[in-house]
Amino acid sequence: MMETPDLSNPALLPMGFVDLLPVEAEAEARGLAAVMDVFSCHGYERVRPPLLEFEASLLSGSGAALAEQSFRLLDPSSHRMMALRPDMTTQIARIAAVRMQDCPRPLRLSYAGDCVVIGTPGREGQRQISQAGIELIGPDKAEADAEVIALGAEALAKLGIAHVSFDLSMPVMVWSLIEDGFSGAEREAIIHALDRRDAAAVREHGGAWAELLLGMMDAVGPAHIALQKLETLTFPDKLRPFVARLRADVAAILARLPTARLTVDPVDFRGWRYHTGVCVTVFALHSREELGRGGRYLAGDEPACGLTLHPHAFLRVAEPLPRRKRCLVPSYMAQKDLSSLHEAGYATIASLGESSAMEQEAHHLRCSHIWKDEQPTPLPR
Repeated sequence: MMETPDLSNPALLPMGFVDLLPVEAEAEARGLAAVMDVFSCHGYERVRPPLLEFEASLLSGSGAALAEQSFRLLDPSSHRMMALRPDMTTQIARIAAVRMQDCPRPLRLSYAGDCVVIGTPGREGQRQISQAGIELIGPDKAEADAEVIALGAEALAKLGIAHVSFDLSMPVMVWSLIEDGFSGAEREAIIHALDRRDAAAVREHGGAWAELLLGMMDAVGPAHIALQKLETLTFPDKLRPFVARLRADVAAILARLPTARLTVDPVDFRGWRYHTGVCVTVFALHSREELGRGGRYLAGDEPACGLTLHPHAFLRVAEPLPRRKRCLVPSYMAQKDLSSLHEAGYATIASLGESSAMEQEAHHLRCSHIWKDEQPTPLPR
C-alpha cells in the first residue's frame, strides 16, 4: 500500500521549487551581477516589472502565447483574475509602450528576476525559473540583432563560459507555410512531422510545400553551409525577405564576432509562436542544456529584439567563482580595519565567543583566517 506523503513536513516543497543554500545562492547573485554589469556597460538600463499582473493585460497580444504556461489566482482586493508572469519579455514590451513611450528610440532595457511557469512535459521540475536579459526596442535592422547576440556572448565570456554556440532560426517562415497551406488534421500532422524531423511524414503530409519543407530540413548546420543550401531552394515571394534577413543577420553577427560559432536551423519553430523574425538559442558545446534564447518580435507596434539568459543553466557551466576568504575578527574591531579587509576580499565574521577561544570558534565557523597581530592570519589546518 502506497504511503501518503506527510504534507505538514517543513522540508516538503511543491514540485519545481527549491531552496538555494549559501553556496548556490551566492553564486547565482554574483553571476547575475556580472551579467547585468555587462549589459549596463553597453547602455542597457535596468527595469523591474512586477511578479503579478492582471491576466487581461499580461496574457493579451503576444502574451497570449504564454497563457498555457501561466499560474492564475484571484485578486482578493479587486476580484479580478491575475497571473504570475511565466516570462518577462512581454512585460518589458508593455513598459516600453506605456511607461516609456516618450523616451527616445532605440530603447535599451535590461532585466533580471524570477518567473513561475506551469511545467511542460519532460520539464515538470522547472517551475520557478530565473531570467536575465536585454531588449533593444525600435530599430528593425540586422545590426540590432547582432548587438543583442554580441552582448549575450560577452556576458557568458565574463563568466568564463567558452565554446558558446548560437543556433539561428526563422520560425515565422515555417508558421507562415503551415497557416496558409494546412488546416485541421493536416495541420496537426505536418506540425508533428516537422517537430519530429520525420522526412517520410513531411513528404506524405506536406502537400504543395513538401519539397520546400524537405529542403529546409536539409539546410541545417554551420551557417555558411546552411545559407548555401537555402539559396538553392525556391521560396514563395512572401518568404524571400526572411531568407535575405537571415543572411544579413549572419553577416552582421560575424562582423561583430568574427570567431562566433553560428548554426542555422530553418525548421526550428516550436516555442517561437509570437516571434516575427530571426530567433537564437544559446548553447555551450560541453553542455546539452539551453543557456538562453531570444529573437525578434513586436513590442506593441514597435519592432524589437531581445535575448533572455537562464542563470540556473549558465551557472552550471560557468567557471566556479572564487569564494570569499572568511576572517574571524573581534566584535569591537575598528571600522577602518574592517574596511581594509573587505577591500582585500575578505568576509569578516565578528566573534561572539570568548577571546581565549577565538581560534576554536574560527574553525567552528568555517573561517580560513583569524585577525591576529593586526593582520589576517591563516588558520592552521
